[in-house]
Amino acid sequence: MTRTQWTTPDQVVEVLRRKWDGGRFLTEAAQGLPFEPIRIPLKGPAAADVISHFDKALAWAQSWAASRHPHLRIQTKTVRGRGNTPTNTIPDRAWIDTRENLWALLSVDTQVDLFHTLHSRAIDHDQDLAQWMATHPMKVLQAHAHWQRVVDTVCWIRDHVTNPIYLRQIDIPGVDTKFIETNKGLLSEILDVVLPASRINADAPRTDFAARYGFLSKPVYVRLRYLADQPGPFSELIVRADELTAQPSGVRRVFVLENEITYLSLPPVPNAIAILGSGYAATLLRHLPWLADVDLRYWGDIDTHGFAILSQVRRHFPHTRSLLMDRSTLLTHKSHWGEEKTQTIETPDHLTPDESELERDLRMGTYQPRLRLEQERIPISTVERALAGP
Repeated sequence: MTRTQWTTPDQVVEVLRRKWDGGRFLTEAAQGLPFEPIRIPLKGPAAADVISHFDKALAWAQSWAASRHPHLRIQTKTVRGRGNTPTNTIPDRAWIDTRENLWALLSVDTQVDLFHTLHSRAIDHDQDLAQWMATHPMKVLQAHAHWQRVVDTVCWIRDHVTNPIYLRQIDIPGVDTKFIETNKGLLSEILDVVLPASRINADAPRTDFAARYGFLSKPVYVRLRYLADQPGPFSELIVRADELTAQPSGVRRVFVLENEITYLSLPPVPNAIAILGSGYAATLLRHLPWLADVDLRYWGDIDTHGFAILSQVRRHFPHTRSLLMDRSTLLTHKSHWGEEKTQTIETPDHLTPDESELERDLRMGTYQPRLRLEQERIPISTVERALAGP
């Protein structure tokens, strides 16, 4: 073993600091577990090293002198020389016998005192919260500057079992929706432990804080336009999806489009409405179950994203037909071809054989790399003919 491999005091401290960073030491203390002395084996010079590099071996041994490391207990061993060479005593193990010595060695006394203070307060508020803190002490320390607001928020949500409200209506000094949004990961971890199972929507991800913990979410709005035969004074409406629960009177055909100008410029079609998808058609339409009872047509760009959205819509409404998303439309409008900046990695599973073949050609660059035909580039005369068809 070369002297560069001999264990130094700094290396021992680094090993212990990594364990400290993992939270293990504070967790054991918070759980009241007895401290077990920590043993750290030391790699030092062998007998041959002592003979060949006596001065360096001596300097290494002196670096471990107890007077230099009052928080460590150094255990030694005897290295026997050859022949008449005298034996030598060198450090073999470093021990930490108490938690107080460990805290002092790592210079973390202040952090330990802070954690114990916060943990003691939590025991009076909620045993589940205190248990979570004991298991995740480093997360508590990382959030110590605003920890009390985290606890206040958790306790407020725990104690307010009322009709659903918006996050904006949580009334805690120093806590607003921005604070909740910034700390929702931490809050979610704690709420999953503190709240009863009946108060948690396990199907909602932690990222959807409102849905997971029973708060009202921002409503989904549907923007629709009557293409003919409007029933009242308004040709276009924006309504909440949860209020558009029934099929509008007289509507038998529904066209879903992604581009706003194309949506606004659609020609008259009897008994039909257009819905603006704006790139979120699949998410939007699943709130409207009555679409299962109408002639539903989806029109998006001819590119990988357009076919991915079509597939998502068809997953909810298998009877959906595409509009102007075929190979003939693509090849007829070659002069209007553009480029899709980034193709989606999603594999669409709900396309017809012809659609799947065209989507595959787009992905493979059969006609040109990242080919895209935007719906607004298709002449209105072509649109009128398509809408007049069956």
